[in-house]
Amino acid sequence: MDLTILYRGPLASCDYDCPYCPFAKRRDTPGRLRADRAALERFTGWAAGPARTGDRLSVLFTPWGEGLVRSWYRRALVELSHQPHVERVAIQTNLSCRTDWLAEADPATVALWCTYHPGQTPYERFLAKVRDLADRGVRHSVGIVGLPGNLAHARRLRAELPGHVYLWVNAAEGHTYTDEEAAAWTALDPLFPYSRHPHRSAGLPCRTGESVVSVDGDGTVRRCHFVRTELGNLYDGSYRAALAPRPCPLSVCDCHIGYVHLETLPLYDVFAGGVLERIPAAPEPTPLTLSRRPAP
Repeated sequence: MDLTILYRGPLASCDYDCPYCPFAKRRDTPGRLRADRAALERFTGWAAGPARTGDRLSVLFTPWGEGLVRSWYRRALVELSHQPHVERVAIQTNLSCRTDWLAEADPATVALWCTYHPGQTPYERFLAKVRDLADRGVRHSVGIVGLPGNLAHARRLRAELPGHVYLWVNAAEGHTYTDEEAAAWTALDPLFPYSRHPHRSAGLPCRTGESVVSVDGDGTVRRCHFVRTELGNLYDGSYRAALAPRPCPLSVCDCHIGYVHLETLPLYDVFAGGVLERIPAAPEPTPLTLSRRPAP
């Protein structure tokens, strides 16, 4: 079985205090951290276990908080990167952690989805870590939230990032872009139009629930993070019987980790080989690459 898993455990704390994030500077209790560690170690044991050798797995960790400042997330990425049946293991991160631990991971399998948050970390420190990832041969993308005050930072990043590193831009939640504003962001990220507007999804075919699932710390399996209907449990195997093609039940999908799996969008071709870590197949994607335009 080929299966992509988006894992999100109990962790909900972050070392940054971004004003647009509800988890900014939130502290988990020691008990919650212990629960998160136990849940992640259980998941890692399942994914690396002998029963999985007949499967092909891809895993993206999408914690509400910052995972890589916790040793158990670093260990999980290292361990899973060396499993022959794991094609990719990736995590969303603000890159505030050190990067030397990646020397123990398999660079052919591990990947980072990095976000730069201006005002939360010195620019040169962030850029140095990104360059270290490039020197180590670790697959990674770098992105920023498309707030008006971030435009100059994004332009500087694009000018100074290694040429092969994709710079993505997420449309800011609740922000409406004029065509002129959108053009400025699209000049930096040619795929920004996909993020600018929510995608109509009701009744449309989506890979979630068939080859892509969401898993929480208890092992509850859902089709994605945004649909609460349960498909079963990972650890008793009850989810397997529920895997099947199914249309999206929501009216719109406005998050990249959701709409990237819509079959009506060409994003599996655009990100071929790099869907989880958000790395396009072409080193410098252009609008001309896209076979279909996103619908507002």
